[in-house]
Amino acid sequence: MFRLTVREWDRLKSQIVTSNVKVPQREGVVLNWSQFATSSKRHRGSAYRPTAFTEHGAIMAATVLNSPAAVAMSVFVVRAFIQMREQLVANAAILKRLAEIDKALLQHDKSLQIIWSELQPLLVPPPDPPRRRIGFHTDNS
Repeated sequence: MFRLTVREWDRLKSQIVTSNVKVPQREGVVLNWSQFATSSKRHRGSAYRPTAFTEHGAIMAATVLNSPAAVAMSVFVVRAFIQMREQLVANAAILKRLAEIDKALLQHDKSLQIIWSELQPLLVPPPDPPRRRIGFHTDNS
């Protein structure tokens, strides 16, 4: 079990859409806190960050509770952690492949810039040929 960091808690709060993180001013006021397990009303301020279980901690907690529901929940938790790990590995592979594609595109971009700079002089229209003068000229041309 570990305590969430401030950054992790802020991200979690934004994902679970908590309506109010302050302790109520009047007794009997119920906040729409969340359906996540949170501490008592007295410990619901920003200074009190929740704790979370790791995969192994969840299994250890489930083995202490020796009921069919606890066993089913521990199997569910282990499967959820395995699925999360598989998705992280898949995402890492996708990100690695995207980095390779990005690198190749940057190399192609440089090659295309070189080709474009070489083609630019060829795309300029040739200068007009000198016009032949018509008529009688006294100079030596």
